Amino acid sequence: MEHRTRNRHGALALLLAGGMLITGCGAGGPDQESAADRNTGTRAPAAGGTPAPAQGSAAPGQRDEAAPRQGEEDSAAGAEKAAPDYLSTFALDVDTASYGYARRTLGDGRLPEPGTVRPEEFVNSFKQGYERPEGNGFSVTVDGARAAGAGDWSLVRVGLATRPAARTSERPPAALTFVVDISGSMADPGRLDLVKTSLGILTDELRDDDSVSLVTFSDEAKTLLPMTRLKGNRTEIRDTVGEMEPAASTNVAAGVEQGYDEAVDGYREGANNRVVLLSDALANTGETEGEAILERVGDAREEYGITLFGVGVGSDYGDELMETLTNKGDGNTTYVADEAQARKVFVDQLPAHVELRARDAKAQVAFDRETVRQFKLIGYENREVADEDFRDDSVDGGEVGPGHTVTALYAVRLREGASGHVATATVRWLDPETRTAREETGSVETGAVDGALWTDSDPRLQVTAVAAYFADVLRGGDLPGTPALGVLADRARTLAAATEDSSVEKLATAIEQAERIGGGSGDGAPGGEGEGEMD
Repeated sequence: MEHRTRNRHGALALLLAGGMLITGCGAGGPDQESAADRNTGTRAPAAGGTPAPAQGSAAPGQRDEAAPRQGEEDSAAGAEKAAPDYLSTFALDVDTASYGYARRTLGDGRLPEPGTVRPEEFVNSFKQGYERPEGNGFSVTVDGARAAGAGDWSLVRVGLATRPAARTSERPPAALTFVVDISGSMADPGRLDLVKTSLGILTDELRDDDSVSLVTFSDEAKTLLPMTRLKGNRTEIRDTVGEMEPAASTNVAAGVEQGYDEAVDGYREGANNRVVLLSDALANTGETEGEAILERVGDAREEYGITLFGVGVGSDYGDELMETLTNKGDGNTTYVADEAQARKVFVDQLPAHVELRARDAKAQVAFDRETVRQFKLIGYENREVADEDFRDDSVDGGEVGPGHTVTALYAVRLREGASGHVATATVRWLDPETRTAREETGSVETGAVDGALWTDSDPRLQVTAVAAYFADVLRGGDLPGTPALGVLADRARTLAAATEDSSVEKLATAIEQAERIGGGSGDGAPGGEGEGEMD
């Protein structure tokens, strides 16, 4: 997994400086190769099928002469660059750990490291209000608004949503293998004790026909409890959880490997079989590279379809390792800092983390070159998929559970006087049981993105914008129209009152903490609120 390598002084300076100008179309900065740089439309389409092209665009693998090549100057627009294929393709991601860990870090009086800040996980931490599908697939919602003080830039929101879970009694049984880190670092307050609390909550929440097993690891791994039905065994399970004590070093590889062995031994046909890793992910013994760790359990993942759910804990947290493990392990990651968050994950959100609505889900957004001059996907750098692989179902995508929403936010620069079609979004996924491929699409016109962001748009879109702008400032980004941190905090407070959503109130608090730690307001480009014309 790649992360930006900006130093903390640079991040602090950008917190004080606010938004910067976009210098290209891709989703990366000068120190990271962008999707457009890697995927310039010159490769032949894969056997898996041709992606849906944008209206008026050349087919993948060909260059439309109306658009400049990546890195060429557009004579009519000076230094403007355009993405040659006008396609944006990525694997779906329902992770929220980046935002949870950032809140914990800010609460401790520190700025998060830029490499741990993933805007998509900030955005996906908030309710979106999308219409839900009637069946087991996705709904696709596309809307947007003009970014304040940013000239001809707009924000376009692509929203994907699954149907919420049925009543708890109606879901398939779960077979969960808990892999718990009991290394020395887990002795710090808020780590192993929080894990014990979380598992106690979960023991109360699971049904009688669910099953759990428990593996612990420090310098080596040990099975404390083989796969055991909850019915008649809740006391034994609680006692086993209570016996866990911190030990020595952190051999994540041993824990994951033992966990998958147990999951295979206790595999239940027709159940939701999942490995749940609870750790600070600070690996220091054995194999410490995420992809190499997962190679050891590849057969179990592929043959049995057992997915990996990561729960991060601790003020010092191995974000990169946990992210790699869950991305490559066909799962997702969250972060818990206290009992309230643990209860939210293991009670309120349990079905979404246990069941699956879609496997290997990918999205492709086709922008219309007649109306769109430039676009930038905000985040998803480590979830990029080659455009020609969109319909290649052997290429890894993301796993999505019931009630999940996935949002992709784009900064989009429309052509002067543009009117008509802006973009078509397509989501493709495999049915978890039959592995049959399915697709849904949605589109947006210029009329739907003409309203002013802060006065005319859906409040939930405004919350999305606040979260994305905040993440981009923390990682030293360059989004057009980025307000100062103080202004963002005020907007979040207003939106919290309008939506009556406590999570938005907590977002406002986090922004205020970042402003105080940064020592300034984060004023950005000229324009009063850190917003200005991009040219």
